[in-house]
Amino acid sequence: MSRGVGDYAEGGIVMDFYAVVDQAFDLLRSRGRVSYRALRRQFDLGDDDLDALKEELLYAHSDAVTEDGLGLAWTSPPRTTAKITEPENTSAQFAERRHLTVLFCDLVDSTPLAGRLDPEDFSEVVQIYQDTCEKVIARYDGHIGAFLGDGLLVYFGFPRAHEDDAHRAVRAGLGIVEAIAQLNTGLVDKRGLSLDVRLGCHTGLVVVGALGGDARREELALGETPNIAARLQGVAAPNTLVISAATHQLLGGLFACESLGTPTLKGVAQPLQLYRVLSESSARTRLEALGMGGLTPLVGREREVALLLDRWTQVLDGQGQVVLLSGEAGIGKSRLVRALTEIAAEGDAWLIPGQSSPYHQHSALYPVIDLLERIVLRFERQESPEQKLRKLEGFLVQNGRPLAETVPLFASLLSIPLTDDYASLDISPEQQKQRTLRALIDVVMQRAAQQPVLFVIEDLHWFDPTTLELLGLLVEELSTVRVMALFTYRPDFTPPWPARSGVTELTLSRLPPDEVLELVGHVTQGKQLPAEVVRQVVAKTDGVPLFVEELTKMVLESGLLREEEDRYALTSRLPPLAIPSTLHDSLMARLDRLSAVRGLAQLCATVGREFTYPLLKAVASWDDGPLKQGLQQLVTAEFLYQQGLPPQATYRFKHALIQDTAYESLLKSTRQRHHLRIAEVLESRFRETVATEPELLAHHYGEAGLTAKAVPYWQAAGQRALQRSANREAVAHVTRGLEVLGTMPETPERAQQELGLQIMLGAALGATQGQQAVGHVYTRACELARQGGSTPELFAALWGYWYARIAQGQMPPARELAADYLELARRQRDPLVLAAGHRMLANTAWWQGDLKEALDHSREGLAIYNPEQHRASLVSYGQDSGVCCGWIRALTKWVLGYPDQAVHSMDETLARARGLAHPFSEAQTLLFSAHLYQLLREPQAARARAEEALALCIEHGFEAYRTWCLLPRGWAEAQQGHAMEGIANIHEALDARHATGAKAVLPWFYTVLGEAYGRAGNVDDGLRAAEEALGWVQHNDEHLYAAEAYRQKGQLLLEQDAANAAEAEECFRRAMDIAHRQQAKSWELRAAMSITRLRYKQGNRHRPVKVLAAVYDWYSEGFDTADLRDAKALIAETG
Repeated sequence: MSRGVGDYAEGGIVMDFYAVVDQAFDLLRSRGRVSYRALRRQFDLGDDDLDALKEELLYAHSDAVTEDGLGLAWTSPPRTTAKITEPENTSAQFAERRHLTVLFCDLVDSTPLAGRLDPEDFSEVVQIYQDTCEKVIARYDGHIGAFLGDGLLVYFGFPRAHEDDAHRAVRAGLGIVEAIAQLNTGLVDKRGLSLDVRLGCHTGLVVVGALGGDARREELALGETPNIAARLQGVAAPNTLVISAATHQLLGGLFACESLGTPTLKGVAQPLQLYRVLSESSARTRLEALGMGGLTPLVGREREVALLLDRWTQVLDGQGQVVLLSGEAGIGKSRLVRALTEIAAEGDAWLIPGQSSPYHQHSALYPVIDLLERIVLRFERQESPEQKLRKLEGFLVQNGRPLAETVPLFASLLSIPLTDDYASLDISPEQQKQRTLRALIDVVMQRAAQQPVLFVIEDLHWFDPTTLELLGLLVEELSTVRVMALFTYRPDFTPPWPARSGVTELTLSRLPPDEVLELVGHVTQGKQLPAEVVRQVVAKTDGVPLFVEELTKMVLESGLLREEEDRYALTSRLPPLAIPSTLHDSLMARLDRLSAVRGLAQLCATVGREFTYPLLKAVASWDDGPLKQGLQQLVTAEFLYQQGLPPQATYRFKHALIQDTAYESLLKSTRQRHHLRIAEVLESRFRETVATEPELLAHHYGEAGLTAKAVPYWQAAGQRALQRSANREAVAHVTRGLEVLGTMPETPERAQQELGLQIMLGAALGATQGQQAVGHVYTRACELARQGGSTPELFAALWGYWYARIAQGQMPPARELAADYLELARRQRDPLVLAAGHRMLANTAWWQGDLKEALDHSREGLAIYNPEQHRASLVSYGQDSGVCCGWIRALTKWVLGYPDQAVHSMDETLARARGLAHPFSEAQTLLFSAHLYQLLREPQAARARAEEALALCIEHGFEAYRTWCLLPRGWAEAQQGHAMEGIANIHEALDARHATGAKAVLPWFYTVLGEAYGRAGNVDDGLRAAEEALGWVQHNDEHLYAAEAYRQKGQLLLEQDAANAAEAEECFRRAMDIAHRQQAKSWELRAAMSITRLRYKQGNRHRPVKVLAAVYDWYSEGFDTADLRDAKALIAETG
């Protein structure tokens, strides 16, 4: 439902009527004309609002006039943008970086030819040759960069880029060979000689632009690319075109090529795969070339496919339909068309696929001629005119057309000479055109009377005016015939036909992230990509399917990944993903269309993906008028999205790859000047932005080459991210800081900066990848801390070193490290490091089953903990010591036999964690709260806490803890009757643990797995899990779960076979002994219940009941918990 103008919201900012008028006026003045339909869609107008807008524009501006009720026109020439002055002028003002396809063409044996001919004659021959080549090159909009004697150096992609520059270069090369062959016919007759040419073509990066002084200024491409093109020409056989693999990759199967292997090229260090181009293939589009085998499945688009099928169903019922399918390049228009044509082909439909090309936009009826010759009549090159005429006659007879009237029209259209059987046309050109259009429509109508017709016209934006006129006539007559006309075009084209019944407009939007992931999975054939690769693909491609496919393919072919059984793994750190070579031309073509505001687009790209008007104005130092006008052009061209109105406006690049293209086209020296200007403006005039986004300043100083100024800001960015538990961002910021630092000379100051960064990196990695990922980081931090004698950083480094030992299951050395740390902390008398020392010893003692020490140290840590004073530990340690001591105390209380105190302590700790506004501390506490409810045998509460922890871990990227959360969730599922789902979750948690090499807490994991197997009735696997748990108890010297693992093993032995009673009893006794030594009353109670049940069944009732009763009588709380209720019931039953 349309809104009123007064309620129109632009990017969330409510616009009043005159704000809409101003923007509509700018749009009309810049474009020259605009349709009412475009205004309605641009501003979401209702009928009354549109009328009011028209009245205001026509009344207030005398240059605005209405055009046939279809739209408005600006009678003065469209106003060009005022020149936006660059902040600095340089000698290289017009030079830039580009990806070009370079074609090198040279005469064969020109030196002997020059020796045979008079110099004047030779000059004429060379001139004729060059003129012939120039005509072909101009046809494909190539640019001759230089005449090198009898050689031509030709650029495709400069000064104007096209989305198919490699195609144009190859077509030009083949066209030159053909044109020279035709030229030779005259040369042989007139001069008794013929010419041969060799051509080479290569695609790559160059610096191109105006070079040299004013008197000898040339536009040359510098770099390796032109040289390689020349070398390829040298290995080509006469009258052939040789291309490199870089160019071949961009052709997409549209040309037939023959591999030439990797011959040695003089002056080229690396061997290059070369190809000889034989001819164009029969395929006309990328999808045709790929064929069904090379196409990825259609992802999403269910609504759009359903709409097309609905319109096709109406056509089958005799109601003609027109569908106008619009969308940006690469959005999937052709893929959607193919989906419909495949369905229509299954029935009795006549499919008419028509397509134009950018080379024939001014060739009247070219799409119709191409369709007739290639698809309908299937003309072959070797056929004579008579044979082609016979085919045409047969087609017209088949479609009920009178030959005498229609053959001359069609023959003229197809350039087929008429025989004496037909009278020549003796009418005016306009009459001939109108009769031809009528004849073409009559063919379609006649065929529609016989069978349904699907008339597909792609790339309407490239169609010539006469073909558009034909299609307009067809649209008017479709309402009662079985014809569906499906037209595709890009958003900058407006179909010239008014809206009417039977016409459906369908605009393709971008894919949402979940469908992008699905498409990535199809490209990788189901193999999982690393999460950071997926994140970059999603961010860079903005939901455009072609971008998704090409960027994913580029990553797979880049050498950055190692293929494994069901996934890909990174071989090294992932850099920012580059623009795929297959998209360079298309993106650069969009940039070139910006013309006068190209420099502004490049400056915007340097500022960032998103920026504010005040920042850009301060950086550019331009007047409001030219700047607003330039930005409006970028918005109108759909380079930028705009939210709000200047000076409060915010802008964002529509595509990340468009931003990359604009940025990468700048010379490196220009980039550095821009970055330095941006950094200085941010630092001096936008202090609030610097405080909240220090990574911006770090980035701009780093790219400006001022690394010493960049590092402190990377450190500040990492610190701020850690405080918010934005650990993935912290890893990125700190890693970038370390990379920049690595380019600086080794000094004590550099070592101190590296130490701070390494400590932050360890804290962030510990949260995202787990304890096992931080060993090398903290080892390096310890080295640096000892070198510099820095005490605060040494404590953080030692803590991290202990953390890594814990992860590896090295409990004794970890406990020794913790003791040493605490001793140092006591001498230092710093409450923050002292609390951390108690937390370290409490944690190690807990897992080792030394419960009294764990409880004492957790209490001491909490006694000296101050939430406000200890917030700094979130940066240095990544965790809060008070929170950690709290959950250790709670869990220890339960094992020691104080379940009510345990719950109370855990609730206190969770409240403390939530109050920190530190998601990692909250997620960690929720995980161990779920652990407590697992121990309490309360599956509903355990699952609820596990799910809450899991959601936080997923949201914030705590991958290691995410898989931990699956353990209590899996246990709860098994207890609630979903054993197989629970076991699957527990296995996922275990697999993740093993995959990272972490060994700590495996006794807990395997004990939980054994219990779940027991619930499922799978005793054998349960026993194996119990044995694994006990094995890891010994391996890690980690005894917390030893008693429970023995008890569980005994229980499973009894379930396996009653004959195992003696072995089971031994397991129960060992569990009792261990629990008694540890003072672990909760484990002892469970073991006592197990041995009592066994003895009761054996008839020995007195002694076991007394043992159980003694343990039960020890308790002073928790009588409503599951274990104590069971114990009480068992005593009553057996006593």
